[in-house]
Amino acid sequence: MSVDLVVVGVGYVGLPLAEAACEAGLSVAGYDTSPRVAAAVAAGRSHVPDVTTSRLRAMRASGFTVTTDPGVLGTAETIVLCVPTGLDPSGGPDLAAVREAAETVAEQLRPGTLVVLESTSFPGTTDEIVRPILEKHGLTAGEDFALAYSPERVDPGNRRFGIRNTPKVISGHTPLCAKYCAAFYGRFVDTIVVARGTREAEMAKLLENTYRYVNIALVNEISIFCDRIGVDVWDVVHCAATKPFGFMPFVPGPGVGGHCIPVDPKYLLDKADREGSPLGVVHAARLVDDRMPEHVVERVTRLLAEQGKPLCEAKVLLLGVAYKADVPDTRESAAIRIALRLRALGADLSYHDPVAAAVPELGPPATDLDEVLRTADVTVLLVAHRAYDLSRLTSTARLLFDVTGQVPGEEVVRL
Repeated sequence: MSVDLVVVGVGYVGLPLAEAACEAGLSVAGYDTSPRVAAAVAAGRSHVPDVTTSRLRAMRASGFTVTTDPGVLGTAETIVLCVPTGLDPSGGPDLAAVREAAETVAEQLRPGTLVVLESTSFPGTTDEIVRPILEKHGLTAGEDFALAYSPERVDPGNRRFGIRNTPKVISGHTPLCAKYCAAFYGRFVDTIVVARGTREAEMAKLLENTYRYVNIALVNEISIFCDRIGVDVWDVVHCAATKPFGFMPFVPGPGVGGHCIPVDPKYLLDKADREGSPLGVVHAARLVDDRMPEHVVERVTRLLAEQGKPLCEAKVLLLGVAYKADVPDTRESAAIRIALRLRALGADLSYHDPVAAAVPELGPPATDLDEVLRTADVTVLLVAHRAYDLSRLTSTARLLFDVTGQVPGEEVVRL
């Protein structure tokens, strides 16, 4: 028995994709190497915030399952790889998950299948890394099976744009592969954008996130300068954003985090350096963004000194350790780097997050928010989760340092 789609990697990208396909009436299965993920889905418990438990149960009712048995890949009309592409210990691209997924698919691949890579990587990944693995058992891409690349555009926590109404960039190893890919996604995505080839589509995804990375670095560096000369950076951004053309507002913060923005530009930098064409602007942006956690620590230290309290004798409370508001993901979170640095400098550190789970390297979080707000010498709002009552923070905290720019009032110190 065949299924329309098997999603490889049922996480932040794979599960929303599976949901959109299920809602369009496709038969969908998931393959994941994690027994925990398979068990959660089988029990009707969503492990991804963008897919509610009720929606997951509706998917289950339509026949959606997740298995750790790679045999399910042999039943697929289309296979989409949604595995993570992170960084290795040296900070370079880590394609281990992509290679392993391709190896597993190759063992089960049958003629006529469409294989799509959605994982973010440098130009050439689909053709130079995935294709040879898929062809190792004698099938040829573009002849025996279709091979395509379509970068994921999932934005966790975004309530306006999802799979269906976010334009989908697609590409193919051959023009016919691209047509198969467009026909597949056209069943549940409103707008299809066809790239010239897989390298162009791969590069487009890196450009999207590098654009954000560079502009975040720009406004972060401006915020450091504004702090030095006594200018309110939040008012600067607000005023500049009123221009109806030629400007798009970005806001400063403690540093970039998540599974895309701090990672994807490094894939681009690595590829550019290997090709002998280093990207100076992106390298400069990396230096600025990497500096921001230390800048936050410096501001905390200065604020305490103004109160006559050295950091090594102070109680510091951090609010929010996720990388983004209302999302439980702590991957690459700048808040964790800030916390570890404060603790290394001797601060009596506590943290609280109403959304994210405990961070092992930081120990257990505070549970009584009012108590830690009253006793902390300085409270640092790093992530403005909706669950936080901002007026309560202002009235209870001894000294509130707002890194997010969300707390009103003159008595609040802002980044």
